[in-house]
Amino acid sequence: MPELPEVETVRRGLAPTLAGARIAKVEQRRPDLRFPFPPDFAARLSGRRVLALRRRAKYLLADLDGGETLVMHLGMSGSFRIDGEIAGVFHHPRDKSATHDHVVFHMESGARVTYNDPRRFGFMLLIATAELDSHKLFQGLGAEPLSAELDAGFLARAFRGRAAPVKALLLDQRLIAGLGNIYVCEALHRAGVSPLLAGGRLVTAAGRPRAALARLPGAIRDVLEAALAAGGSSLRDHRQADGSLGYFQHSFRVYDREGAACPTPGCKGTVLRSVQSGRSTFHCPVCQK
Repeated sequence: MPELPEVETVRRGLAPTLAGARIAKVEQRRPDLRFPFPPDFAARLSGRRVLALRRRAKYLLADLDGGETLVMHLGMSGSFRIDGEIAGVFHHPRDKSATHDHVVFHMESGARVTYNDPRRFGFMLLIATAELDSHKLFQGLGAEPLSAELDAGFLARAFRGRAAPVKALLLDQRLIAGLGNIYVCEALHRAGVSPLLAGGRLVTAAGRPRAALARLPGAIRDVLEAALAAGGSSLRDHRQADGSLGYFQHSFRVYDREGAACPTPGCKGTVLRSVQSGRSTFHCPVCQK
């Protein structure tokens, strides 16, 4: 499933076409994706202006001038295509079957934005903008990992007394919204923290962050910003809005590198793979304590 950098990359790719623009009409080519489309979906969008295109965790949010917000989730294989703007030499052919083009936004400018989703795990909802924060999808979401809120003190409060592994805590969307398996593995390696360590062990008895925990917020920001600069990771089905692949997968330190030498200078460890809560975890047992 696309993680925060992938979703943010798609938002940035769509923003020049959608933000501030008016939707002339919408083609809805099936009744549902993961969930049924809202009643009168196409009619409620037609004629509306997109006031802003935002991201919250792994959701794309298009605020409309009618007082509603179009909430979009890419699921496992969802992507957007802007007609005439597939560019670059580092891209794979996109699915061109009309059966997988489920929604087409015809913009007043003449541009067409097409949502394609072969597996149909994505979804689109219309929610009153004023009620967005209290909606069940958003009311329990934690801090944004790129925000100033995520610092060592925040993590110390969240981890204090917790026996759950630090990786599981970082993946808990109620604590931090938007982090996924790939970037948690990468951030923990940068911070020198074992994903298997109980989160509470990173906090002193007085509730202060230990040195390893103090390194973690910066490591999270660094890995996310590096991924954004590279255009996301593009594992499996993900593509950027213009169809090109992201390149960060070529810079992974530990993710999907089982058996490789640890890239930490001076470390003689080997990257190991284990399974936590059904997900693959990659780490170096030598430099991640």
